[in-house]
Amino acid sequence: MSGTKQLQSSFDRAVADGFVDASRKLEGLPGYLGVVFVDFQPGRLRAEMEVRPELLTPFGNMHGGVLAALCDHVLGCVCYPHMTRGQWAATTEFKLNYLAPVSKGQVVVEAEIIAMTRATAVVRIEARNGDRLACIAQGTVLIRDPKE
Repeated sequence: MSGTKQLQSSFDRAVADGFVDASRKLEGLPGYLGVVFVDFQPGRLRAEMEVRPELLTPFGNMHGGVLAALCDHVLGCVCYPHMTRGQWAATTEFKLNYLAPVSKGQVVVEAEIIAMTRATAVVRIEARNGDRLACIAQGTVLIRDPKE
């Protein structure tokens, strides 16, 4: 599946809204990072994260691993409203280009499904800090059925 019409027809608003609500109560790494989903649309996800001192290196910039974890998280999550309930997405690869340091404010991430089939999805991600593009990423997720 790819294309705007196909993504609109497969979009499950209830799943998207559930992910937005759940992102405010997450635990684990996304919870620690403070990732909050703010908008889901067919094939798109927007998330935000505040830059906090504990996420910075001794040089005062956000650690690259934080941005990588953020991108990896939204890479799979953008797919769930288009998947059959019970399926899960696993990142198989992604590439990240760091473009500008992040030291304060907020990181806003937009993920967009570029192509999606029943078995895989390719997603493009842009992360912004204020008016600057901090990094771009693209990756692939494997879509799996639950084990019986």
